[in-house]
Amino acid sequence: MAISSVRRSFLWWGLAALLILGAWVWWSGRPAPAAAAENTGAAPVLVHTATVAARDMPIRLQGLGAVQAWASVTVRARIDGQLESVGFREGEVVRQGQLIAKLDDRVQKAQLAQAVAQRARDQAQLDNAREDLARYVELARHGAIDRKTLDTQRAQVAVLRATIQSDDAQIQAARVQLDYTRITAPLTGRTGALQVDPGNLVRATDAAGLVLINQVDPIAVSFTVPDTAFAAVQAAVHAAGPSAPGLAVEVYGRGQAQRLGMGTLVLVDNRIDAASGTLRLKARLDNPDLALWPGQTVDVRLILGDRAGALVVPESAVQRGAESLFVYVVEPDDRVRLQAVRTAVTQDGLAVVTEGLSAGQRVVVDGQYKLRPGLKIAEAAADAAGAAATDGEAASGAPGNAS
Repeated sequence: MAISSVRRSFLWWGLAALLILGAWVWWSGRPAPAAAAENTGAAPVLVHTATVAARDMPIRLQGLGAVQAWASVTVRARIDGQLESVGFREGEVVRQGQLIAKLDDRVQKAQLAQAVAQRARDQAQLDNAREDLARYVELARHGAIDRKTLDTQRAQVAVLRATIQSDDAQIQAARVQLDYTRITAPLTGRTGALQVDPGNLVRATDAAGLVLINQVDPIAVSFTVPDTAFAAVQAAVHAAGPSAPGLAVEVYGRGQAQRLGMGTLVLVDNRIDAASGTLRLKARLDNPDLALWPGQTVDVRLILGDRAGALVVPESAVQRGAESLFVYVVEPDDRVRLQAVRTAVTQDGLAVVTEGLSAGQRVVVDGQYKLRPGLKIAEAAADAAGAAATDGEAASGAPGNAS
């Protein structure tokens, strides 16, 4: 009885072991999901692809800038007086030398007339003294007067001649004071708000002045870049040479894709701001359509040169993984694999790849979320691809971000 019970126990345990072993063999021999998809003939994943291209890419340095007037002048009166009239409307463009304000000039005209009259009186005295000197010379030749009288008359003529020179200086000073009553524009530019209305008394010491004139065409853009870019900027400036135009500068609206203007670099500041760790640069831009305005905040791209033969892919092809950037590369059999890459910069909707790809390879640019290594892919419909291409072209007009 006991032996029969033991045999039954071994039988049950053996049967259980056989069942477990069979389940393990079945599970280990089960095909992988990708292989199962192959075996069942699953449809390939529809994606968009692009070819890795080699092309020259501009090397751009990004900065944040502020638009400034190329020249700015606060127009002030040089003398005290009552403002009679102004010769411009607020906000309009005035030309250099244009009469923009006039002060009451009656006092200055009277001073000029007085100086002219003083000179006429002294001139008459000088003429008379010269005639007397001529007579004294003749008398002295015949011994009719002594030598001292002749010398005194000569001294009198010299004094009156110096007096005439002083009178001329007084007349010139009076004319300058009279000119100060007519205020002209020192440069061509756009006026701001008028600070004093006609009829008011203006003084030469008024801090606000009469009006502010800003030269806005050409215009300046001041911007900063990290101090770590100083060496690259200096190298680009030296490579261009002293006789070449400054480095090209592109200006965009803050956070916008539209380019507002393009100019040249005119200044690399002579110091680095240690507090902010930035280097200040300045560019000059033509501004005929007044797209740029003083005080405006803009994005600036400084073009340091060209990166010849750079490998580029659409920016959307580059994905960020847990450890590095990667792309899906399409093999000749239309299966995809992961490829780690390194990029130098992303600009104009394109990523410049420095490691991991070669020219002519195909990469997936849309639909990566549906992929995993080994899956078969097919190009999506032409209309969708065309839409993606259009989006890429639109993105190419956007300013790039240096990395």
